[in-house]
Amino acid sequence: MAMYLLYESSSGYGLFKAHGLDEIGQNTEAVRSSVSDLSRFGRVVQLTAFQPSQSALDALNQINAVSEGYMSDELRSFLELNLPKVKEGKTPKFSLGVSEPKIGSCIFEATKIPCQSNEFVHELLRGVRQHFDRFIKDLKPGDLGKAQLGLAHSYSRAKVKFNVNRVDNMVIQAIFLLDTLDKDINSFAMRVREWYSWHFPELVKIVNDNYLYARVSKIIEDKSQLSEEHIPMLTEVLGDEDKAREVVEAGKASMGQDLSPVDLINVQTFAQRVMDLADYRKKLYDYLVAKMGDIAPNLAALIGDMVGARLISHAGSLTNLAKCPSSTLQILGAEKALFRALKTRGNTPKYGLIFHSSFIGRASAKNKGRIARYLANKCSIASRIDCFADNSTTAFGDKLREQVEERLDFYDKGVAPRKNVDVMKEVLENLEKKDEGEVKAVEASEKKKKKEKRKTEKDEEEEEEEEKPKKKKKKSKAEEEELTTDNGHSKKKKKKKTKSQDDE
Repeated sequence: MAMYLLYESSSGYGLFKAHGLDEIGQNTEAVRSSVSDLSRFGRVVQLTAFQPSQSALDALNQINAVSEGYMSDELRSFLELNLPKVKEGKTPKFSLGVSEPKIGSCIFEATKIPCQSNEFVHELLRGVRQHFDRFIKDLKPGDLGKAQLGLAHSYSRAKVKFNVNRVDNMVIQAIFLLDTLDKDINSFAMRVREWYSWHFPELVKIVNDNYLYARVSKIIEDKSQLSEEHIPMLTEVLGDEDKAREVVEAGKASMGQDLSPVDLINVQTFAQRVMDLADYRKKLYDYLVAKMGDIAPNLAALIGDMVGARLISHAGSLTNLAKCPSSTLQILGAEKALFRALKTRGNTPKYGLIFHSSFIGRASAKNKGRIARYLANKCSIASRIDCFADNSTTAFGDKLREQVEERLDFYDKGVAPRKNVDVMKEVLENLEKKDEGEVKAVEASEKKKKKEKRKTEKDEEEEEEEEKPKKKKKKSKAEEEELTTDNGHSKKKKKKKTKSQDDE
């Protein structure tokens, strides 16, 4: 019985025929020893056909099909074109050796070509893989390696299912920048206060907020020019008319020094820069909230956007955070205190970055450690769901938050909380119901579209049927008119003839 070998390479499909297997032996060890010798192996295995890939995308699609165990249309046409035809009711006199049993069963179901995949076939394919560049004459020495490297990168990227919207590095950079901006805005605002206080020292006591102080100083400019006309603008900024009037009155009786126009311009420019930084900080915070909703929605729903982003940043990535046990996550950010306690044999810290969560602040002093341990446990679950789940949803995070709330009530009032298994089952059931509802909604919309199409088709048919008799009537009228005109012409001709006869 003849044997063919199907080899899926990075550059295309190759079909080889193995004949005279007695020369290398039928057992696996004999084949293994003869594979390294090309002169001996080349006499047994010969290239029958080769179909190159049309593009890198085509090669990726073909290798994905082979790895998932189904036969593509290109592979089917390639095999049917180059293998002997299998007649119905007769056993074929050949077999096809493949590397994967799944693709072999798929080929047999579709084309009735008998396939086999065993150690003997694998050793033959190993020899084909080793000497493949020698079988294809048109291949240059480096072409096969480049094709293998490119296909390996694209195949790995497709398997990982890289999603641009779920890049946690953006969250890490955003939270670092937010911390830096907070420090810079604070220090710059203090500089604005000190600088402008030489001119208007009473304003510091009236306006406490740094951002509002910069805006008010930008509106006032020179205190000597303050009047009742500035009250509407100050009220719009401060949100309180009484405060605005107080600022105007304080400006009239201020003990500050006068500044030159150049100094005032510099102060106003710097205040504008501080305001721009504060506005950018707000936009960056909104961006961070949106990114956390894409990357770690459950963690953000459980513990908040800022604390969740700090945990991801401190761990290095969402994957690293998901790998951390809850005991590590609990003290994440308090490493110095931990190692100091281990060195001095003191008490280890109970919490790290999760201390900024509102749950720990709401717990009593004796229960802070217990709620921190419980919260770390839930954060670990949420981070793993966010990291490894295919669909992003906040359902798990909301339920985990409810569990932490119940645990707080249990510590304060003794109300027994629900079990985690029951809560997770409830979430999964709700998600299944939502999916079913979405499917039904899609089906209903499709049915509506079909009905509308049918109605439009019927209306068009009715309009066509109504137009047909009208056209017929128009045609009949036109024919009658033509007939009448023809009769009139004929009568006129007859009259002319009679006249001519009379004249004669």
